[in-house]
Amino acid sequence: MTYMNPNDRLKRGYNVYIDADTDDLGTQMDVGLLLMEAGDEYVIEEPEKECAVLLFAGAVEIVWNGETCAAKRPDCFRYEAYCLLAPRRTRITLCAKEHSELYIQKTVNERDYEPVMFTPETVQTQHAGANGELMGAMRREIKTFFDYDNAPFSNMVLGEVLNYPGKWSSYPPHHHPQPEVYFYRFDYPDGFGAGFANGEIYRTGHNGMSVITSGFHSQVTAPGYAMCYAWGIRHLDGDPWRKTRIDDPEHAWLWQPDANDHIFKG
Repeated sequence: MTYMNPNDRLKRGYNVYIDADTDDLGTQMDVGLLLMEAGDEYVIEEPEKECAVLLFAGAVEIVWNGETCAAKRPDCFRYEAYCLLAPRRTRITLCAKEHSELYIQKTVNERDYEPVMFTPETVQTQHAGANGELMGAMRREIKTFFDYDNAPFSNMVLGEVLNYPGKWSSYPPHHHPQPEVYFYRFDYPDGFGAGFANGEIYRTGHNGMSVITSGFHSQVTAPGYAMCYAWGIRHLDGDPWRKTRIDDPEHAWLWQPDANDHIFKG
């Protein structure tokens, strides 16, 4: 497990978190955060890599292959996302209308396909833990922009989790063979939480990122602070992520509907 948080060193423009050409940290992906101000323009054109551009916050005009999308998202806690997935050799132009922050994820993909713009109307949302499981301790919203089901031509998966204050997600602890990246956002800059991966515990903060290549993992955020994190997965060759979830056998009993009844009954 690797965790990094360069929040105090972020600069205007593209900030590299993972550069697969030098060290992919086991992810086989590039990951970065693009910070733009009104009037800024940024162009992405990769000869070998497909690219996903996710708007965390702000307003940008996204242009590709003669198509244009005016994307506006004040924040990732109350508003749904815009996310463009495009194959190699696609010229993507981003024009900021105001201060904007975008997550960018890339990987090598030899397939050619039509770019797809995922909008607030097409986001897949699962309201997990909404039925009172574990006394509501793992209530969260799991949002998927694209995965193997709706984008089998891509080598990646990308989504977001809205982690309510004081609640857990990626819980009970689970693992899967495919590497995963978590990129954390908090509704307040001083917000924090904790991540658990492969027997390690790490403090999560705004614009921090963890890389998990093995082991059981889960998340929690401190009371009073909402956390929204992007989760990105790179399919393994011959073993794509297909909602794979292998629960930690020590904690699998937590799925039982009466798991917490013994606390207040008897």
